[in-house]
Amino acid sequence: MKLLKSKKALSTVVTTLIILVVSVLLATVVTFYAINVTTTRVQEESLQVFKLHTWHNGTNFAETAFLIINTGGRDVVLDKITVRGQEATWSTIYYVKTQDTINNDLPYAPPANLTDGGMLSIGSTNYTFDQASDDLILKSGWSMIVYIVNPDHISVNDIGVTVGVTIFTANAQYYKEANVEASE
Repeated sequence: MKLLKSKKALSTVVTTLIILVVSVLLATVVTFYAINVTTTRVQEESLQVFKLHTWHNGTNFAETAFLIINTGGRDVVLDKITVRGQEATWSTIYYVKTQDTINNDLPYAPPANLTDGGMLSIGSTNYTFDQASDDLILKSGWSMIVYIVNPDHISVNDIGVTVGVTIFTANAQYYKEANVEASE
């Protein structure tokens, strides 16, 4: 009997605490590993909108232009573009995709420079624009110059007023504002 009583052992409380601490530590390590794997392997969508302008020529023509750069890790589909909350129809949207760095500001472009194979010079580079017919795809790392001819609800009375442009994708909306400018 003396032999059994002389053995040292951990109490039930201490054993339970050790098991709990090990379980919590193991769960924490697994959680941090899962978070690390998902955040490093999932590529996020990110668009930057620059050089936004909306012009009106004082009589009957308005135009909106902007530069979109896909800075995210995946390709993006542009579903819809609105100017002042009004959707621009694809037939009024002219675009060019490029990997060029666009440092110069976007100029006002008379309609003939955008339609029918016309060219537009931005800086020292000439660009030929395509007319959109459906959703636009922008590859990761690429830029897109977009011109919208006669967006709805822009009149001569809007010169000096702030107008918002929203670009819609499947996962996000990108919003930018600028004042309406006189074209001349």
